[in-house]
Amino acid sequence: MQFSVYQQSHIGGRKVNQDRMGYCFTRDSLLLLLADGMGGHMNGEIAATIALQTVSMMFRMQARPYVKRPERFLEEALLQAHHDIQAYAATHGLPEMPRTTVVACLVQHNCAVWAHAGDSRLYWVRRNQVLARTRDHSHFEYLVDRGRADPSERATHPDRNKLYNCLGASSAPKIELSHQVSLQPGDVLLLCSDGLWSMLPEAEIVHRLATGSVVQAVPAMVQTAAAVGGAQADNTTALAIAWQGADTAQAGLPNVISTQLLGEDMVRSTIVGAESAPGGADAFGDDDIEKAIAEIRAAIEKSSQVIK
Repeated sequence: MQFSVYQQSHIGGRKVNQDRMGYCFTRDSLLLLLADGMGGHMNGEIAATIALQTVSMMFRMQARPYVKRPERFLEEALLQAHHDIQAYAATHGLPEMPRTTVVACLVQHNCAVWAHAGDSRLYWVRRNQVLARTRDHSHFEYLVDRGRADPSERATHPDRNKLYNCLGASSAPKIELSHQVSLQPGDVLLLCSDGLWSMLPEAEIVHRLATGSVVQAVPAMVQTAAAVGGAQADNTTALAIAWQGADTAQAGLPNVISTQLLGEDMVRSTIVGAESAPGGADAFGDDDIEKAIAEIRAAIEKSSQVIK
């Protein structure tokens, strides 16, 4: 595989960045992840961190060197993340269940498939056209689907931030899966939190992705969205890849990652924690993260014994 990739997060006007992002890849498989801890509930950054840790560790276990059943993997991994968030809250006696949105995409064999819960989005862009976009699990989208709200109200409608689906709630999430799609060289996959898409018109997002590299487009969009939001800006996070293909023709180009030389059991991963506000600290410290990872690992190892 060959692809270029760039990711960036901005804390905006908030005290804590509750967004998390990252990617993992083997020789034949690439996993993209983004989670947005829900600010209306306590410890959203904990839920987002656990979601990324759980899904990435399950990817490490199953991508040998590719995932055999990608749709099943995504659904099971996100549901496992949901259960791990609940287990962490119970073990640590948290007064409220941490919650997070999530979007995950698996790319292998020149095809992509994605899954999400909440309003963190994926865009699939080819040249100057959006070929697919995830549907927000919000009350506003529910109203649009039933003809009771106009799509032009997405940036202003009072129900635009009211979500009915996420990880960590008392009820199990409904994981929405895409169909597998065939990628062409030059296609772009963008994962982003609502801090970005709610501030930038879709036409601008598409134009930036179509006219510049992801290395240029991602930081420009993040900075612009944060500037538009001003002092009240939400956490703003984006992760994008430009697909180059499954052969080695593009391997010498700048900023292009080639996985051809990786061994079948090798995994590269960058699960990035969010920055803290200047002079501040995330509520989820290093010790807590290590404990959470240990608990997640034990749960996954136990559950993997029954995975066929």
